[in-house]
Amino acid sequence: MALNELWFLIVGFLFIGYFVLDGFDFGVGMALPFLGKDDTDRRVLINTIGPVWDLNETWVIVAGASLFASFPEWYASLFSGFYLALLLLLAALIARGVAFEYRGKGDTAKWRNTFDWMIVVGSALPSLLWGVAFANIVNGVPLNAHHVYTGNLFTLLNPYGLLGGLTTLSVFFLHGLFFIVLKTEGEIRDRARTLAKKVGYVATVIAASFLLWTLFAHLSLIGAVLTVVAALALIAAQAANFAKKDGVAFALMVVTIIGAVGALFAALYPNVLPSTTNAAYGLTIQNASSSQYTLTVMTWVVGIMMPLVLAYQTWTYWVFRKRVSRKNIPAGSH
Repeated sequence: MALNELWFLIVGFLFIGYFVLDGFDFGVGMALPFLGKDDTDRRVLINTIGPVWDLNETWVIVAGASLFASFPEWYASLFSGFYLALLLLLAALIARGVAFEYRGKGDTAKWRNTFDWMIVVGSALPSLLWGVAFANIVNGVPLNAHHVYTGNLFTLLNPYGLLGGLTTLSVFFLHGLFFIVLKTEGEIRDRARTLAKKVGYVATVIAASFLLWTLFAHLSLIGAVLTVVAALALIAAQAANFAKKDGVAFALMVVTIIGAVGALFAALYPNVLPSTTNAAYGLTIQNASSSQYTLTVMTWVVGIMMPLVLAYQTWTYWVFRKRVSRKNIPAGSH
């Protein structure tokens, strides 16, 4: 395997890790108005991800940095062309981070409600925009001969892109609900399980439509296998939720996201950003990658650092593995 192909896989792995980890963070944030009957309930929900949300979010920083270093042409065309969409996404992520930190700094209900809605919007908007972005990356965008994006924000809001956004929105929401069921106790856990049953039907229809559209438009054996894996895992996850197998349901949801994102990267290969203006103007693994020397150095760095990162993150989840309930929230705390 050539190093540029290896780094295509590494970039895919990093984005899969980000969507798996920050995906349930987004889902928990979106669940606040549905499951949070009072301030204590909302504190329980926020505390399920409180120790890990910022660690999960660093995956997108690493993915972006790796994309910049391994495929600078891809990074340049993507971040300049998708500038406004990515700016909205970044603003939402900043608002969500600020809300987590400042929610408990005020004593009034209005103060906390304001930051609660910042968490909700800061979770839902990135969930939607990530799907729109990746759908357009796979489907292609208007690029000229210099690999410069010639469209605008509304160019990205095409039917396929919007369906991709609704897919990540619904799947992340369901992913978050399964995480809440896994991490909480009592009535809030029961409400999350019930809501997951309803959201599951919607997510299945939307995700199946998007993945089938992707498969038929970009047919490949690996993409077909990964699509089937994602579909079966999603159905099995809902069955496990009905059977109250919390850990199994969450694990199968992880498999769903791995299969779905993997299918998108399989559909994209060997391109990294196709051009709808002229196929010859598109970016591929070959013409968008860094030099052999750069990729070699980066491979050594990743080979050394990635096991350490994974070990640290595993240890963090082990430390904060216990369930959260209303009894863990001190009276009068915010």
